[in-house]
Amino acid sequence: MNVLSILVFLPLAAAAALLIPAVGDRAARGAFVAVTVGEVALAALAWAKYDSPAAGELALQEQARWIPGVGASYHVGVDGLSLPLVAMTTLVFLACAVFALREQRRARLQAALFLFLESVSLGLFVSADLILFFVFFDLSIVAMYFSISGWGHGNASRSALKFFLYTFLGSLALLLGFVGLYAASDPHTFDMVELAAHPPLQGHGLAGGLVLAALLLGLAVKTPTFPFHTWLPPAHSDAPAIGSAVLAGVLLKMGTYGFVRIAMPMLPDAWRDWAWVVIAVGIISVLWGALVAFAQTDLKRMIAYTSVNHMGYVVLAVGAAGVLADGSDEARSVAVSGAVTQMVSHGLLTAALFLLAGTMFERTGTYDLDAYGGLAANAPRYAALFTVAAFGSLGLPALSGFIAEFQIFAGSIAVVPVSAIAVLGILITAALFLRALQQVFSGPIAGLSVEFADVRTREWAPVVMLLGVSVFIGVLPRTLLDVIEPGAAVLVHLVGR
Repeated sequence: MNVLSILVFLPLAAAAALLIPAVGDRAARGAFVAVTVGEVALAALAWAKYDSPAAGELALQEQARWIPGVGASYHVGVDGLSLPLVAMTTLVFLACAVFALREQRRARLQAALFLFLESVSLGLFVSADLILFFVFFDLSIVAMYFSISGWGHGNASRSALKFFLYTFLGSLALLLGFVGLYAASDPHTFDMVELAAHPPLQGHGLAGGLVLAALLLGLAVKTPTFPFHTWLPPAHSDAPAIGSAVLAGVLLKMGTYGFVRIAMPMLPDAWRDWAWVVIAVGIISVLWGALVAFAQTDLKRMIAYTSVNHMGYVVLAVGAAGVLADGSDEARSVAVSGAVTQMVSHGLLTAALFLLAGTMFERTGTYDLDAYGGLAANAPRYAALFTVAAFGSLGLPALSGFIAEFQIFAGSIAVVPVSAIAVLGILITAALFLRALQQVFSGPIAGLSVEFADVRTREWAPVVMLLGVSVFIGVLPRTLLDVIEPGAAVLVHLVGR
């Protein structure tokens, strides 16, 4: 068993152990933190052992027979497109474990559930077999459903049901696409490395388009892009803080990761044919997400809609990577590199914002921005953390969001000049965050800010960790880009075949 398998199954084993009734809540919370610390260490070990694989190959591979009759195996591995997401996932779950140290509601079961969710999330990002990918994809839906319904607030049951039905419908479409790839391959296989090396529907215009449509539907719901995003705001509004952090920080990346891992390399012809549609959806998602976020007075719903905006940048970039032109390979590679960097950056920054929103709800029981004023006077540490996270989210230099968005626009505009329209999304995002900062933190103390206590250690420590990594990427991006760029170049080559 190699480091990736240990990384995937250690949280699952710990979750099973926590289901023993004899384990107390305090011990469960401690175990949650200990296991997530171990997962960060394992991710660091995988990063240290990682060496960029040859084109079309994966590093740290492990493969074993699983369902040989249909060509499915337990096959895991990483490359420059997946390893950064693995590392980001472990950091988000560690932040959530620390934040949940004071959880009083069924803490043992919550710790077990989130360790299970960490296991399936990591399993998806290291999967190299479509059936294995689908199993982890579906299990993540189930785990998040129980997180929202079991520990949420407001109309949590209804929001959890809406989340489940929407995303499960998307997973059925995704399964149809996987079956289409399997049926067209010769010999039949679900192995992702083989399907990327030998695209089964190359030159089959209609069939390839239909399979890609199924994949795009399933992945767009999970991302989510416009107009498949309507499940996202209520799910976030009623989810617990750590549920929102994982949903936005990790689960949304499963959709965008599916674009670069499955749809683009396995259906290059169809991807090029549909590239302009993908670009259009990306631009609409960027602008729509920002405009609707600007109209919100509920902090959590505002952050949720900015996720539609930020994932729109990723969709725009991967769409631009499918537009071929003479001498465009470098620009398309920059766009893909920016898309993966954006996935990591959004995971860190939005998880931090949702944890801070959770602190606000724990203090006052509301996310209503109009109920606060002058909060910086009573809670300067909280104000400082929220300001850094907000500026990172809108793309301020020296934070990871700037590195991601700069690459996305540099690559996309060079290939598709009309992509410049999406720059308006940054302006609107800046306006909405600045308005929120001014409304909540500046001026005389008013409303619920009067009795608001500043952040405690278990609240500020996980946020500082996430923001610290974002600053590190913003100041020293080569550490991340040296891993991502070779994988992006390989993907661009595969799409251009």
